[in-house]
This record gives sequence, structure tokens and C-alpha cells, in this order.
Amino acid sequence: MNHQDFAQIWVNTWNSHDLENILSHYSEDIEITTPMIALATGGKESSLQGKEAIREYWKKALDKFPDLHFDLIRSTAGADSVALFYKSIMDKHAVEVMFLMRKGKLTECMLIMINELHG
Repeated sequence: MNHQDFAQIWVNTWNSHDLENILSHYSEDIEITTPMIALATGGKESSLQGKEAIREYWKKALDKFPDLHFDLIRSTAGADSVALFYKSIMDKHAVEVMFLMRKGKLTECMLIMINELHG
């Protein structure tokens, strides 16, 4: 699958709000790093590891943001990875780098939130 197809499927899956379908893209030992985790944990952590920990975090996020919707702007491929640039929650933009391994499942994701876009 090329990176554009993967990116659109990933965005569509998130926009469905189906947590089990979302989690189906990730390996059991997935590690997620995002400033949103620090906001949710009061600054204690910025990473979570393991599908169960991430399931709890994303369940709370989906409950908190019932209108969550991502708009894909662009994607690009790297070595065993893909980077997505998309419009995220609260009118913020995000760049998410995802590492693909282990039978096509994501093993690591790093999210960067962009507060302002400058030309």
C-alpha cells in the first residue's frame, strides 16, 4: 500500500471514532509520543507504551472530543515510515510520523502539534 492510501485510510478510521478499528492499525507494543498525553496527564508523561494503555487514553480522548475530525493535508513516505500532515482538533495542525513494522502494524508514532502556520 502506498503512503497516500495508508494516510487516507488512517484518517478515515480516526474519523469513524471506532476505537477497535483505530487500534487495529497498531502493534501490541506500540509507543505513542505526543504533547497531548502531557496535557491529559498533567505534564507527568508525554509517551505511552502498549496497546492497552493507549486504548484507555484514546477512549478518554474520543469521549472528550465527540466531534473529533482530522483532515489530511499531505503525506510522505520514509524508510519503513510515513509522515502525515493534517488538521487536528481545536483547529490545530499536526505532523505525525509513524513507523511501520511487524506485519504492517504501526510500532511507534510521534506527534508534533503546530500552533501557527507561517508561509
